[in-house]
Amino acid sequence: MKPEDLTARVEEFLAAHDPAATPPGEFLHARYRAGLAWVAFPEGYGGLGLPRAMQPQVDKLFAAAGAPDNNPRRNGIGLGMAAPTILAYGTPEQKSRFLEPLWCGDEIWCQLFSEPGAGSDLAGLATRAVLDGDEWVVNGQKVWTSGAHNADFAILVARTDPDVPKHRGLTYFLCNMHDPGVEVRPLRQITGEAEFNEVFLTDVRIPDAHRLGAVGQGWEVANATLNNERVAIGGAAMPREGGMLGLVAESWRTHPDNHTPELRDRLLKLWVESEVARLTGTRLRQKLAVGQPGPEGSAMKLTFAKVNQQLTGLDLELRGEEGLRYEDGDGWAMVRPEHVDFGGRDAVYRYLRAKGNSIEGGTSEILRNIVAERVLGLPGEHRVDKDVSWKEIPR
Repeated sequence: MKPEDLTARVEEFLAAHDPAATPPGEFLHARYRAGLAWVAFPEGYGGLGLPRAMQPQVDKLFAAAGAPDNNPRRNGIGLGMAAPTILAYGTPEQKSRFLEPLWCGDEIWCQLFSEPGAGSDLAGLATRAVLDGDEWVVNGQKVWTSGAHNADFAILVARTDPDVPKHRGLTYFLCNMHDPGVEVRPLRQITGEAEFNEVFLTDVRIPDAHRLGAVGQGWEVANATLNNERVAIGGAAMPREGGMLGLVAESWRTHPDNHTPELRDRLLKLWVESEVARLTGTRLRQKLAVGQPGPEGSAMKLTFAKVNQQLTGLDLELRGEEGLRYEDGDGWAMVRPEHVDFGGRDAVYRYLRAKGNSIEGGTSEILRNIVAERVLGLPGEHRVDKDVSWKEIPR
């Protein structure tokens, strides 16, 4: 389909569904069914089978018409991680059941991967899933679960076979967060908020029909999810001098009395690094338009974490005493927010929130290993647990 044909299709849809007169939920479902949600997805699943590069064209047309969006900040995990994984590994029934309410914002998703006993080693997780008839009984604990307090469903990885090496005994599930046995507890962060949570699973029963991929294929499916996550965090489209860099540049311009040669040098260095990262992200999105995310997303996410933390620290210094105030919103009051916020609110909040950038979405240490081994082709680290069954690994 040519760009002008796609434009005509959007205009025809808008003529039949006036954004000002159509209820937002009805509008979003109609847009999905017209194939104008994810245009790169197949027909019948919110798309038209078009190149991914045509998505911005569609989004701009809808935004210009004042059309409602699906509140992507509230459902970032669903849109950026769950949806592409369900598309890649789901059955036709799973795609039909989950993709439409996910895109339309009817169902919010979270991610049940990390565990307190596994550290950064996702393959070492201990949450168990045991088959009982046509259901899996799940017991375990997950941690650092962003938005679990708002979520309706979760992407979950659990151990289904402890007798094989750790990477081969995992299976991937779609878990209803409202089912009996699912308990969500807040984790208060340095910002004062409880954006993260710990989740306890006690005899949670998941239908086998909600297993994504084959039994034992969980590591492969989880890696597809993680590749999408890192691209979503580190490879987002950004204008020149956008994002956190734009906020810091504005601080430089509005606080001339605080200028020093050292701060100027740091700002210029970070400006260059941010611009390199932005252009690299553009190249990565061009590659995604013709394929699937690979380990390059790990390098982007690694860069995002480092630069974001340095920029937020520089912002405080540029603001002087003003930068020490934490007055926005409720300050350090315990709040359970609706969405993840990397760049909003005041400078102190951004500085504190950025400390989590090098942990969430894969720790920077793990991402350096991925870049070294999968991008640069360097020899892998020696692993004593590689061919040992999970149950025999000391813990």
